[in-house]
Amino acid sequence: MVDFIQVWNWYSREKVRKAILEFAKNREVVSVFSDGSYGRRPDSLNYDGDVLQAIAEGTVAFHSSVERWENPMRLDVGMKREELDNLRIGWDLLIDLDVKDFEIAKIATKKFIDALKDHGVKNIGVKFSGGKSFHVIVPFESFPSKVNGIPTKNLYPELSQKIIEYLKWYIKDELKEAFLSIDNPNNISQRIGKPLKEILINDELDPFKVVTVDIFGSRHLFRMPYSLNENTMLVSLPIKIEEIDSFEKEQAEIKRAKVEESFIKILAKEDATSLVIEALDWYEKYHKEEETAIVETSKLPKKPIGKKSKIPEEFFPPCIKKILEGLSDGRKRAIFILVTFLRNMNWSMEEIEKKMYEWNEKNKPPLRVNYLRTQLRWHFRQDRNLLPPNCDNKSFYEDMGLKEFCNECSKLGFKNPVNYPFLILKRRKKKK
Repeated sequence: MVDFIQVWNWYSREKVRKAILEFAKNREVVSVFSDGSYGRRPDSLNYDGDVLQAIAEGTVAFHSSVERWENPMRLDVGMKREELDNLRIGWDLLIDLDVKDFEIAKIATKKFIDALKDHGVKNIGVKFSGGKSFHVIVPFESFPSKVNGIPTKNLYPELSQKIIEYLKWYIKDELKEAFLSIDNPNNISQRIGKPLKEILINDELDPFKVVTVDIFGSRHLFRMPYSLNENTMLVSLPIKIEEIDSFEKEQAEIKRAKVEESFIKILAKEDATSLVIEALDWYEKYHKEEETAIVETSKLPKKPIGKKSKIPEEFFPPCIKKILEGLSDGRKRAIFILVTFLRNMNWSMEEIEKKMYEWNEKNKPPLRVNYLRTQLRWHFRQDRNLLPPNCDNKSFYEDMGLKEFCNECSKLGFKNPVNYPFLILKRRKKKK
């Protein structure tokens, strides 16, 4: 039963209304009533009196859009994609975690935040949902204005979805280990209220059967920071990242909650550019594998010399040798080049792993070990050898400053660095 006196007491605080209005700017905002029903759409909050009027009419909670609009009141059901793109001025990346167990929710939230930090993201906000878990946000200001020549504002929801799927892939193994470090699968299933068979895949725990991460479409709404939760009457409270472990739900009770933190933090501009690049590269490599087979197999030797023998470094092309000296730019892209190349050189997994860790120590600065380990795990799970990008792939070699080192392959008429060692070996055999 909703206590409307408590509701009024909360929203009558000037700091609360100010925080809500600040977040509501350029967003669609919809009232939620005590029975869980929603108010009219579209709607918005522009003035202090709008909040109080909504409460007087029975509003308990406010949900707002992930997207930012030039004028949210111009939104309409059935609008075409082009119309939505023209009206949209931005969107935020929202990671909405759903799980019944609060300790598990904290672990998952921290892993996602760590992944964002790994990619250089600085503008990270986190808030208690007011229910069972947390919301993590990266504001639109963190993203580049254009991606592949297209305004980023027009890439919703596709880019948001790809980033979230990439982050899930990035943390999956580590998240599974973190869950298993606190409990066994049987107990975890009981803690989250799901049958054991629902959280296991091939008898192994699937962390994203334990925690659900929603993928949003256009005009998605979520509970606003400092709004009450219409089900629990707890405040959806922004907190500091370092407070996640110690945070207890009681801190979000109306009588205890304080307006101290901003959900959206702008500490830098375009700090999520690397995240966008990595997510799109991952999508292209692993979701469109037909596009990653960028060398014609007919061009490769039908029976390469030493087919099952490890090809030593002395026969590697100049571009690969240069990468192995260590890099300051393009280190993450270099992982894909090196691992795929070495696998095609018949190096064992142990040899590749050893070489990659040695290579990483030469980088300035080295990549986080967790990032490198995650990438290696993915490659080692592949049944077939992927090929490295072609020598003329601008987003790899040229953008990484390696164009001059690819000239040798070009002179020999090769499209891919994999061909180079086989020709050198063939020539050596003829000389003998």
